[in-house]
Amino acid sequence: MESEIPTMRHVYKVLARQYDPLGFIIPYTTRAKVLVQKLWAKKRSWDDPNLPPDILEAWSSWERELPELVNISLPRTYAPQDIANDATKYTMHVFCDASEQAYGSVVYLTTKSDDTVHVSFVMARSRVAPKRQQSMPRLELCAALTGAQLSSLVHRELTLSITQTFLWTDSTTVLTWLTSESCRFKVFVGTRVSEIHDLTSLHTWRYVDTANNPADDLTRGKTLVELAAPNRWIQGPSFLRGPPKNWPSLPTSTEPEDAAELKHSIFCGLTQMSLAPQTPDVTQFDSWTDLVNATQQLFDGAAADPSLPQPDLLDAEALLLKASQADCFPGEIKCLRAGKPVLPSSKLSTLTPEMDPTMGLIRVGGRFRRMDTSCSTDIHPIVLDPCHAVTRLLIKDVDARLLHPGPDRVFAEIRRKYWVLRGRQAIKHHQRTCTECRKWRGQPVVPIMADLPPARLRIFKPPFFSTGVDCFGPYVIKVGRRREKRWGVIFKCLTTRCVHLDLLNSIDADAFLLALRRFIARRGTPFEVLSDQGTNFRGAERELKEAFAAMEPQLQERLAKQRIKFKFNPPAAPHFGGAWEREIQSVKKALQVVIGAQSLQEEVLLTVLIEVEGILNSKPLGYVSSDVGDPDPVTPNMLLMGRRDASLPQVSYAPDPLTRRRWRHCQMMVDHFWTQFIRSYLPSLQVRQKWHQPTDDLLQDTVVMIVDPQLPRAHWPVGKVVRLNASADGCIRSAEVQVGDKTYLRPVARLVRLPAVPDDNADPGTPVAP
Repeated sequence: MESEIPTMRHVYKVLARQYDPLGFIIPYTTRAKVLVQKLWAKKRSWDDPNLPPDILEAWSSWERELPELVNISLPRTYAPQDIANDATKYTMHVFCDASEQAYGSVVYLTTKSDDTVHVSFVMARSRVAPKRQQSMPRLELCAALTGAQLSSLVHRELTLSITQTFLWTDSTTVLTWLTSESCRFKVFVGTRVSEIHDLTSLHTWRYVDTANNPADDLTRGKTLVELAAPNRWIQGPSFLRGPPKNWPSLPTSTEPEDAAELKHSIFCGLTQMSLAPQTPDVTQFDSWTDLVNATQQLFDGAAADPSLPQPDLLDAEALLLKASQADCFPGEIKCLRAGKPVLPSSKLSTLTPEMDPTMGLIRVGGRFRRMDTSCSTDIHPIVLDPCHAVTRLLIKDVDARLLHPGPDRVFAEIRRKYWVLRGRQAIKHHQRTCTECRKWRGQPVVPIMADLPPARLRIFKPPFFSTGVDCFGPYVIKVGRRREKRWGVIFKCLTTRCVHLDLLNSIDADAFLLALRRFIARRGTPFEVLSDQGTNFRGAERELKEAFAAMEPQLQERLAKQRIKFKFNPPAAPHFGGAWEREIQSVKKALQVVIGAQSLQEEVLLTVLIEVEGILNSKPLGYVSSDVGDPDPVTPNMLLMGRRDASLPQVSYAPDPLTRRRWRHCQMMVDHFWTQFIRSYLPSLQVRQKWHQPTDDLLQDTVVMIVDPQLPRAHWPVGKVVRLNASADGCIRSAEVQVGDKTYLRPVARLVRLPAVPDDNADPGTPVAP
């Protein structure tokens, strides 16, 4: 090796050349790391040749040993080939040690087959001790932490099946720390003990004396000549080849625990004098009446002299109210008993409170003292805190006695005797959790408006590719001298908004199938047909429901031949089919204006329906600009008949002579439609018109009330959610509700959530044992 002037740059270059990823020569390289740390003790440049003589001499001695590296050899296998078989057991041993200059750990693997034990070197890791002086127990703890980290690394990277793992240290203080909770120690020790607990188990740590600890070679250092010869560092400690009973054990006389690393204990005590009389636990009762009765029975049984008068219900109520005020207003009671006003910061300061001399209760002083009245409770009500359990039971009792009215009625009744702070808010909070109140005033929680389904976004598809269908009516027509009913049916293209109207002579399956065949013959076979099911067909109600239920198997059979997908919306969910429900409203308004209350002949009614269809298909899609330079707004008729309105002649939108050919003209009209459709109409569908905010999803086993517009609210059925149906965006929009022995599929917008129904077998007035 060429001799160079020993500078910091030269030292680092020579040390960095020693590529040792497994740490096999760490006892040798650690000596150089310690020298580098000493060189940095004084600030100097990289090329400063004036190094301390003693360090320079030690470095030169270390560098002269480098030619001996050729004599270092490391076995490629962990065990000889003759003892490695399926019955071989592998055990990992990690030894840790520290000195004032360095600390680290080394891993060995023992291979046991029959009576043969082979020990092999696996990996080692070392660290130079920090410049800030640390105690030896702390350095030993840092060494134990490197051992735990090294054990976790070898377990993760080694493909052999290791049966047992042992970690060894010669520090009894570290072993004592590891048997304690990390929260007992200061930050330095506590964080490292906690990390060791996360990486290893306590039973894997054992004691080894310094003479048998191979990690001691890592901290003291070795020359390359010593590492080339057979030694403990390469072959492992000799006791690993013997039985476990001969392994080192923890000495009986251990050092006392280092109190300097323990956190200082501080006692924090609170002495509180209860101003309240002894009453039953209020939280164990569900009603005000049961609480008052239990309080009375408590004092009846505790009376020592039976000749004394026993407390009645009014006295029991007063004791409960006094206990409530003692818990909530201790400072105010102390001031009022001393004849002083309450503090300005008190929440009772605006009420000018005063102490009742007869009952010992805080009452509202207020400004009504000169009022001429015989009842002082009306002008000086008892003050109560809204968060106390006594107040909640009082509100619950008044709400039940008044048969669950609105919050203002309950508030007015309570105000006659009690002044509850923030009373309306407390009453509304109770009624939100009251089952009966929710039954009378609860509203369904509608989830956020869903994303547009694929049926609404099938761009560049022919009209009526995705079709929604519904029936409406009935309408009375004249046939000779008799009158008959007819129903209308609407087919709505969900993408292009095209409308197709037809007339049904009945609402059975055959009439609908005939109308569907006429629709297919005129408009083409749709890819999918969407419709609702249940009792929401306008003008038919129960008859339409029974006819549609009988029609479904036939529809499935017929439509399967036409390759049509028939999709059904949940019952009682008209908002699932809002696209065609809104068109039915437009058709009905148009028919009401034209027909009124008169009865028409069937041909006249059919003609009017088709004319209404033409009007709806002539409606512009999207915003209609008033600028003359803007192109004509697109309408569904541009796809159906090649012009914007059936009453207007065909026009050409470009002077291209090629448009004289009819097929090119039709193609241009279609291109114009889709261009304006995407530019003007499609962006308007991006905005949610209502149901903007996301809500909490309905949970399984939730008690709900099904909204039924055909019944009074008191008769709405109550059941439990047994199954949830999630939409494509993961939001729950429909659920199956079990009512008795029947199950109903309903949308979430028709379900009112109720609090959990209590068990019928349990007595709600019986206190629960603590």
